[in-house]
Amino acid sequence: MVQSKIFARNRALGYVSNSVPLVTRYILRRKEHLIVTCVGKEFHTYGCKHFTLMSVSGTHPDDITCLVTDTFHVYTASANKIFAWRRGTELKHTYEGHDCTVHILLPFGAHLLSVDVNSTLKVWSIKEESLLLELNFSNTIFRITALMHPNTYMNKILLGSEQGQLQLWNIKLPKMVHTFKGWQNSVMALEQAPAIDVAAIGLFNGRIILHNLKYDETIFELVQDWGPVISISFRTDGSPIMATGSMSGQIVLWNLEQRTVESQLCKAHNSSVTGLKYIPNEPLLVSSSPDNSLKLWIFDVADGAGRLLRIREGHSDPPTIVRFYGNDGNYLLTTGGDSSLRLFSTVTEIMNKSLGRASFNRKASKKKGHSVDDPMLMPPITELASEITREKEWCNIAATHSGLGMVTTWSSHLQKMGDLKLLPERFKSNSNFVTATTLCLTRCGNFVVIGYSTGHVERFNIQSGIHRASYGDESGAHEGPVKGVMVDDLNQTLITAGKDAKIKFWDFKPKKDINMAKTILIMEDSIEWIRCHNESSLVAIALQNFDVMLMDVDTRKIVRHFQGHEGRVTDACFNPDSRWLITASMDCTIRTWDIPSSHLIDIFQVPEACISLSFSPTAEFLATAHVRHLGIFLWSNRMLYSHVSLKAISKDDIIPEVELPGYSKEVEKTDEDDVLIEEPDYVSPDQLDSDLITMSAVAQSRWQNILDIDIIKKRNKPKQPPKFPETAPFFLPTIPSLELRFDLPDVPKTNENVKSTRVHPTLQNVTSFNKSLQSITNNFSDVIEKLKAMSPNNIDFEIQSLSLDENSAELAVLQFMKMLHYMMEQQTDFELSQAYLAVFLKWHGPIILENDMLRDYLKKIQEAQMRNWSTLREKLFYNLSVVQHLKKM
Repeated sequence: MVQSKIFARNRALGYVSNSVPLVTRYILRRKEHLIVTCVGKEFHTYGCKHFTLMSVSGTHPDDITCLVTDTFHVYTASANKIFAWRRGTELKHTYEGHDCTVHILLPFGAHLLSVDVNSTLKVWSIKEESLLLELNFSNTIFRITALMHPNTYMNKILLGSEQGQLQLWNIKLPKMVHTFKGWQNSVMALEQAPAIDVAAIGLFNGRIILHNLKYDETIFELVQDWGPVISISFRTDGSPIMATGSMSGQIVLWNLEQRTVESQLCKAHNSSVTGLKYIPNEPLLVSSSPDNSLKLWIFDVADGAGRLLRIREGHSDPPTIVRFYGNDGNYLLTTGGDSSLRLFSTVTEIMNKSLGRASFNRKASKKKGHSVDDPMLMPPITELASEITREKEWCNIAATHSGLGMVTTWSSHLQKMGDLKLLPERFKSNSNFVTATTLCLTRCGNFVVIGYSTGHVERFNIQSGIHRASYGDESGAHEGPVKGVMVDDLNQTLITAGKDAKIKFWDFKPKKDINMAKTILIMEDSIEWIRCHNESSLVAIALQNFDVMLMDVDTRKIVRHFQGHEGRVTDACFNPDSRWLITASMDCTIRTWDIPSSHLIDIFQVPEACISLSFSPTAEFLATAHVRHLGIFLWSNRMLYSHVSLKAISKDDIIPEVELPGYSKEVEKTDEDDVLIEEPDYVSPDQLDSDLITMSAVAQSRWQNILDIDIIKKRNKPKQPPKFPETAPFFLPTIPSLELRFDLPDVPKTNENVKSTRVHPTLQNVTSFNKSLQSITNNFSDVIEKLKAMSPNNIDFEIQSLSLDENSAELAVLQFMKMLHYMMEQQTDFELSQAYLAVFLKWHGPIILENDMLRDYLKKIQEAQMRNWSTLREKLFYNLSVVQHLKKM
């Protein structure tokens, strides 16, 4: 399977729950209740004490449609298959047999009941995985919508239908025991009441029926004003309270003794309350919702009202912006269509933080509580800018909003929205006709520069909100909307980019008399946005024609032009050392460009288009946000832990399709193997091109000192001959005295008379190298390799010894000349051939002059040498001219 060469799937962040109701189970060994929620193809298990994520299940083949538990297992339904899990991660059983999607499950002792969308009910043996019973119902007559086992009713289950009827079945016989006429409304929920024989029935019209199953009598009924009743739960710690959930996010608490509303949790969720469970024998209520949140409510107030105790939540609408926050790569700053701003931890979900939702009046909105249709709620955030320099002193995050001219400020340290809303005086009278389109924060953390749809560019102090400067004339800095602003690290230059295809450079502190752009660059098409990398002074510019340009701020010129995307370029980011530019587009591809070589080195396609991406400051992760996905996806950088050979990708190469990362933190070993096998190490050939001249890999000292070997020997010769140690006689004469003293002056100094003797080996006029040289006719490669391995002293000796033997001197000299000619014709080892030729002419020049054959062959060597030198001189002069031209620019 083809994968991305650089990025590997890591995991997804920000998923908590979806429309599948939560379930709870008690672990006796831990003495803790566990909460299980569904997040698509996996389910999460949370501990009730601290709401910590304990485990993530394996990936199902399709999205999970139903979730239930018993003492030993967690049962899940995915498409037409059913799975049983132990400890939340170990798959123990699989049940197959349904023809369509399973949407209801019910553990029943040693059996498991399942219902599919065609209302086919099947009874399975949990251990044997065998089918015990199958009942077929017609959707037009009795479409099953709910299942329940009444307490103390042996082998009996209660079925609720969309038509409003209820049926009580004995699954052991099997036989229908009784039919309840119902209330001519669809049954949405069935729940066993604490009282025996009593069941709570939630209807689509908002009615809650407390019905006695034994006598088929309605005890009483309640009406929920918020619409259909989709979830019901009973409190079991002694208080006669029943909780019901609605489609609009409200939780109603009913007093069953007084048959009235005890209290309400208004706007408990931003979407329907699909999951609702009281923790057994505790005043705790757990709720989940498709708004991607899980909440734990505690009822410890005297009036019976509940308060929020713990929460786990993510974005309720797909995130649109994702940026790494800080220098350690541990946090991701995200925002989405729900107008909220969040910090997700890449280390542990316990460190996730919510900065709240943008509101026109934060204090008033906080008292009333947020809702989706809250008039105080601001539109979604469209642009973000953050800086950590002054994060503990004042607001360090600024955001623009869709259709609004004001810019909001946020504090990551206080984890809340700031009180300042930045808007120039000129726009306060007609703020409905101007929109803040882009912004940036200076590296000092003091100023925020904002670009508007009218072409104006303004600078504010983010601490006080005071307006500090305007750029351009009264009509604005650009003709049309401003699409990008950035400031250099020293607050010297401001760069603005507009829809008018112009990039302008301004003095950060404009002068009163002169407020004009210093430099203007005109692009070939309208500009969509810009992304900067301050450390390298590089700016990526996305154009409307799907191209990406790279500008150098120092030289103020376009240095790279990247083409290839077939859809609107949504975002781009640099890696920490600014060697790569990663771009995302609506063509569902993510591409990595090598900036020094200007080549595309990696590309892969994802199922949904990436709309925002960010590279970790530690080069560990790439974070992406995708269309119609609530989570943030992390991709590991393979280059940190394995060697991957990167080469340019051509247009004809197949683009690999890669699935988005799952929720479990698993390493894909097969992907690593594929990448490593696919990209072998590059081995440089001995000769790149036959037209080029190649130098050798021999150290410079091995050939440069050959000509001066005599000087080096003379310099290294010892100034005095070696001294021999004095030899003592066998008997040492002594001098008569009280002390023992030897009479040494009479001892002869034998070291002056002793001469060193050497054993002379048998004289050989022809060396082994000379023999090898004379035996070769055409290919001299082996002889050249032997010569390369010798020291300069040995090389000089071998060249001198070519003419020692009078009988073979002419042949040896001619063979050496042929070897030199071979090296020059091959155009390899250029510097070695020149050094060997110089030494050769030094010792054998007179012999060559006296021999006509040798003299003629020397002319042949001269011609080959001149050809090589002409080629080398042409390349050198060309490079020198290019360097001189670059110096003048």
